[in-house]
Amino acid sequence: MYQRKIPIDYNCGLTVAMEVVGSKWKFCLLNEISKGIKRPKDLVIAINGISKRVLQNQLRELEMHGLLSKTIYTEVPLRVEYYLTETGESLLPLIDAIDKWGVNFAPQLRTILEKESLEVEV
Repeated sequence: MYQRKIPIDYNCGLTVAMEVVGSKWKFCLLNEISKGIKRPKDLVIAINGISKRVLQNQLRELEMHGLLSKTIYTEVPLRVEYYLTETGESLLPLIDAIDKWGVNFAPQLRTILEKESLEVEV
């Protein structure tokens, strides 16, 4: 079993938050699932660029941390649906605020990156 080299500092809220949602895809997953119960196939379609393997790992971690729960239907083929727990829903205002900030910052970031790429070409 995996054992951490550096223990989590449970006295630092940012460290705890980064442990739980600090990855490229977790906010996107939580946002999509907040729009309704989602199946893994729906999430792969909705989130551009996520692989099935990464999706499964991220969903497993979110479930382990108590932000998601799933319902498994014993059908053929097997059907699994994910939904937010109360703890997961408590992150929605934060996700919405980060989304608004990102949309507002996008033009500035685009300018910065375009300027940087021009400097590299010269």
